[in-house]
Amino acid sequence: MIRALIALTLIGLLGGCAPQPTATPSPASTATPPAEQPVQLLPLEGPLASRKAEISGLAWYGDWLILLPQYPARFGDDGGALFALSRADLAAAIDGTRTSLTPKAIPFDDAGLRNSIAGFEGFEAVAFDHDRIYLTIEASPGSAMLGHLVSGTIAPDLSAIHLQAQPQADIPPQAALSNMTDEALIVTADGLATFYEANGANVNPAPVAHLFDASLNPQGTIPFPTLEYRVTDASSLDENGRFWVINYFWPGDKDKLQPATDALAQEYGQGATHRASQTVERLVELQYHKDGIARLDRPPIQLELLPKDARNWEGLVRFGDRGFLLATDTYPETMLGFVPLTQ
Repeated sequence: MIRALIALTLIGLLGGCAPQPTATPSPASTATPPAEQPVQLLPLEGPLASRKAEISGLAWYGDWLILLPQYPARFGDDGGALFALSRADLAAAIDGTRTSLTPKAIPFDDAGLRNSIAGFEGFEAVAFDHDRIYLTIEASPGSAMLGHLVSGTIAPDLSAIHLQAQPQADIPPQAALSNMTDEALIVTADGLATFYEANGANVNPAPVAHLFDASLNPQGTIPFPTLEYRVTDASSLDENGRFWVINYFWPGDKDKLQPATDALAQEYGQGATHRASQTVERLVELQYHKDGIARLDRPPIQLELLPKDARNWEGLVRFGDRGFLLATDTYPETMLGFVPLTQ
């Protein structure tokens, strides 16, 4: 059953309230802590394995996984490159029959956007609709942040990606937070939806998703559920409009994000490594409707944490019925991982 947690309800509950203090979530009433899923690291090689790759998004184009560096121009002439791995090679690496994955470079023409957009801070999200590619861009043109939505085409043989300088859409931030704009993007039957990075009660008490048609014309907003910490990428929709998002917290962001009580941890409990750490690394399932996005009544998938380092997961796709592929941006290093779907 879909939880009635879309933001219109939350506005009524939270409106006019003083900010909630940061709290350590109480464990759920179950005696057994929820299971956590270990991340199987895949053997990524080549230039994209460098920390400077700063992978900021993943998306499927047919049977190719497209990996988006935040700054593609670091990887070649002109606009640089995006990268691709085949579904078959990824499956072989997961099954242990392939010992290395070297992504194929796709020449990337950014239409000069990295120079024409004031305060350009890189590409943050990617999605495909047939041969159309859509990307969000983060920028800081002045004292405030500003997001942008742009589009282009990809050659079916992966020989090139060409963006268009126009049209493009501005996406206003939902809080006065540095280095945060709309960092996730989905394609729906109605067009496109983008999600802001910070949707916690104390910094963004009435979160929304921004809607656009295929030509990037704004189509208003719909409610988005309150989720503490950061939302850094989203998978594509399934046939029922369901999708998953990365929900991540690095304790160094505590002062910026001012996290309130973690409703998910209270409701479903915390796995062993999450109980011992302030770091949060989990996947949360949502569902798109034309009138709002809701969180499903399903426990989040908690990732088994490393003993010391938080992993800045910023790329997510479903891998068929088997699970998920994830990628990190810089910290603690570039990682490409697989997480099985066991629920």
